[in-house]
Amino acid sequence: MAMPPRRSAGHDESDPQHASAETAIVGAGMAGLALARALAGNGRRVVVFDKGRGVGGRMSTRRDGPHAFDHGAQYFTARGPRFREQVQGWCDAGVAAEWRARFVALDGGRVGADPRPGPRFVGVPGMNEVLRELGRGLDVRFDLRVSALVRHEARWRLRSAEGDELGAFARVVVAVPAPQALPLLAQAPALVRRVAAAEFAPCIAMLLAFERPLEVPFDAAFVAHPPLRWLARDSGKPGRAPGERWVVHAGPEFSTQHLEDDPRALLPELFEAFGAAIGLELPPPLSIDAHRWRHALPTRVLSDGPAWDAGLGLGYCGDWCRDARVEAAHESGLELARLIDASG
Repeated sequence: MAMPPRRSAGHDESDPQHASAETAIVGAGMAGLALARALAGNGRRVVVFDKGRGVGGRMSTRRDGPHAFDHGAQYFTARGPRFREQVQGWCDAGVAAEWRARFVALDGGRVGADPRPGPRFVGVPGMNEVLRELGRGLDVRFDLRVSALVRHEARWRLRSAEGDELGAFARVVVAVPAPQALPLLAQAPALVRRVAAAEFAPCIAMLLAFERPLEVPFDAAFVAHPPLRWLARDSGKPGRAPGERWVVHAGPEFSTQHLEDDPRALLPELFEAFGAAIGLELPPPLSIDAHRWRHALPTRVLSDGPAWDAGLGLGYCGDWCRDARVEAAHESGLELARLIDASG
């Protein structure tokens, strides 16, 4: 027997608001949840669908036994006044904190200064905690991969990858990476043409736990030579459990070259590269795993932001609409909420 989809706390199937929700949002990452929160705050009835087991998207936190890792987005910055206020609220609520770490640049064994100085923030106790806070009280339905939007009698019918009907909605917003958004927007050629301009690079992530701390004079590093691009002592972030855990990201060239390989088969090469980058003979890890992010980083973003077709009741948002940053994802959701509200 198929298990029913999991739902976030606060959902009540007997509530008629959920049965007649007017807006569906596909994707429970930063953009989708910021949009859902804004629309719900304006009195609109919203349901969010996500293929994952919880909120987060690329801000997810992954567990390997007792070890937890921020295996996607590593931190976020806050440049604009509105997002700074939002981040301060998360910090006040205890679900985010500034990551005051030793950041450096690594290039051929040379340790250089932080190339991007400034405050950096993380979710506490994991990156996805700020998404949990955004989604609190919203109707978010997990383990559901929306594979098709079908227009029928002025409404959108959502279908799952298994062919199940997920409901009919007056409005639908696609808040997933552009390559995943394209098939869902197929009945809106004008939107498809715009979204097709966005491009993404993949990333292979390696997740490591050690028995003892690695003796290096930094906590995070931007790596300037292949195959690595980034490495960080994940256990050194605020609010993390004790231990010695590292996240290592391969660069886009290596990740693209090996995109269709089993990511675990790449672990020996990445492990060796990690040791070479930090200049240590690494001890055997307590835990080692890999994850493939097929659409990790927007490399070509749209110039005109999120879009809303009021006639079709269809639109999209995401970091790829503005900039490759968490703040851009959040702001794109708020911007689309204003477009929807202005359309009636």
